Amino acid sequence: MSTNDFRVRRVVTTRAGGVSSGAYDSFNLGDHVGDDPRAVAANRARLEATIGVDAGHLVWMEQIHSRTVTVVTGPQDGNVEATDALVTATPGLALAVLTADCVPVLLSDDEAGVIAAVHAGRVGARIGIVPRTLEAMVELGARPERIGAFLGPAASGAKYEVPAHMAADVEAHLPGSRCRTDKGTAGLDLRAGIRRQLIEAGCPAVAEDPRCTISDPALFSHRRGAPTGRLASVIWMDPTPQERR
Repeated sequence: MSTNDFRVRRVVTTRAGGVSSGAYDSFNLGDHVGDDPRAVAANRARLEATIGVDAGHLVWMEQIHSRTVTVVTGPQDGNVEATDALVTATPGLALAVLTADCVPVLLSDDEAGVIAAVHAGRVGARIGIVPRTLEAMVELGARPERIGAFLGPAASGAKYEVPAHMAADVEAHLPGSRCRTDKGTAGLDLRAGIRRQLIEAGCPAVAEDPRCTISDPALFSHRRGAPTGRLASVIWMDPTPQERR
């Protein structure tokens, strides 16, 4: 497939624009947090229609903080079970990751036509969900030096306070992630650790949404106030041919 056959698209949602109420006000896309299932279904349908993918072509995960990666080739009947990363080479298939403090990682090799959506929380990032996803992408024809990464909104190092022993443990497995919070206490900056991990894996282009879910009321944050909803970060390849220049 040539680079003229598709273009990679990405989108990140906020709390606004949905039909959920109460703690889930209003664009909650998580179906596992206690929200009315009808509201979640309506929000998911609205997202699908808004980004312009065909009905049923938005793929969701049952995220479990694992290092399991699943390759998908077409629409799914419900959530993909027990996985924390989705990979595809199918244009028009949109991959979604749900977060409310964890790091959503969107990856693409635009030349090979291989994309991925990764749920990288503290546990998943520590045990290597991102490197495992890169391996799965390479198996489909991607090359690390062509893979671009986008790290979405997440808990920032300034606000993500953890016990000192936990920060040390994560640092041992994800170098570059240990930090100090704005209170001067032990903290984690998972995006910093993942950025370093990607660069060391040979992926030179890493972009980041700097927003902190804990600080920004426009975003859902489990740490700021649970129960709460979930944001979605979505990546897909638009099969519409690009205009030749």
